[in-house]
Amino acid sequence: MNVQNIYIMENNENNEENKSKTGIGRRDFLARSALSTVGLVAGSTFPAPFTDAHTTNKNSTVMNSKSAQGPFPTKGMAAYSPEGPLKIMNFERRPLGPKDVAIKLLYCGVCHSDIHTIHEDWGKVQFPQIVGHELAGEVVAVGSSVSKFVVGARVGVGTMVNSCRHCSECQAGHENYCLNGNTQTYGSKDKDGSITQGGYSTFVVVDEDFVINIPDAMDLAEAGPLLCAGITVYSPLRRWGVTTGMKVAILGMGGLGHIAVKLAKALGAEVTVFTTSPDKIDDAKRFGATNVVINKEGADYSAYNHTFDFALDTIPYKHNVKPFIPLLKRDAIFCRVGVGKVDDDIETGQISLVMFRNAIAGSNTGGIRETQDMINFCALNKIKPEIIKIPMNGIDSAWKRVVDKKARYRYVIDTQSV
Repeated sequence: MNVQNIYIMENNENNEENKSKTGIGRRDFLARSALSTVGLVAGSTFPAPFTDAHTTNKNSTVMNSKSAQGPFPTKGMAAYSPEGPLKIMNFERRPLGPKDVAIKLLYCGVCHSDIHTIHEDWGKVQFPQIVGHELAGEVVAVGSSVSKFVVGARVGVGTMVNSCRHCSECQAGHENYCLNGNTQTYGSKDKDGSITQGGYSTFVVVDEDFVINIPDAMDLAEAGPLLCAGITVYSPLRRWGVTTGMKVAILGMGGLGHIAVKLAKALGAEVTVFTTSPDKIDDAKRFGATNVVINKEGADYSAYNHTFDFALDTIPYKHNVKPFIPLLKRDAIFCRVGVGKVDDDIETGQISLVMFRNAIAGSNTGGIRETQDMINFCALNKIKPEIIKIPMNGIDSAWKRVVDKKARYRYVIDTQSV
């Protein structure tokens, strides 16, 4: 089994450094206590007090202790094949680099992308693979050049952990569209050649430029799903200028769709939901929808012809979009964000696009700056996903319910329950 830079830890649990007799101050003690909860200090020594990143542009913290600098022992729930249950994997996160932030993970959302990835709907996977890209937790250590975060900060990590930084897209703040390919939170080749492992785990180390600040007003468990599902729907709503007085159609009301309803409503739009699930009608209206239409084969949607200024399709399966194009006003966009198998085609007719100058578009998450904007917008407007917390050993059951369209609406893993 060829897995680069995964270090199995079972035989190293007793390999601790000798304890130091050096005294520590209160701030150092608090940081050391935080680290010890994830098995990181094991008698290590902390030299100087931490410097607050909010009051200086100098180094946030200086740690000479080997165990405080990493590598960091971590547990995660890994897939070892496209089928079969997830199993515990012990491995190490990389040592802190100058701009790295070490994060004790508390929660990680379950995204349909995780399931598509492991099932190899989007291409071959190098197993074992830990997925999860809706991470939320607390900073427990920072590198020598970190200026944006301090120990104790509430933070999140979304779908990517690096990019080239120098292409035109990265320079414009669209790291998600990096022309040289960004580094995904899981399943990507990292800068050291290893394969990135995701957030179904207890710990992560990430460059500070790809870490999101979570406002105090937001529950960390509710923050995680916004870092993929939230930004995936927020970005196109913003890109195509959804605002007061517009009419918006949301297709599908699962993990992405239910957040899209709330965001579109908060932006001032009148929202109509198209769903295959009649039992979601009351929920859709509670989330802010004015109208709810049951989406089924052969349904007559003519009452909504030329009604919508924008349509957002969140359905993560191949389906026929042809019936929905006539529902758009002239020049309106039908945007796809739900993705099924990579080879699936979009089914529609040419004439319906031509007649009213409509277009089909796609959108892929968002850049770091836009993701932070989205988090701040949600905190300000009290927008949060509908979540169900599960333990690490409940992921397989949650995946089945997601595939069976029974999730209501986002499962969130307590990552410290492993």
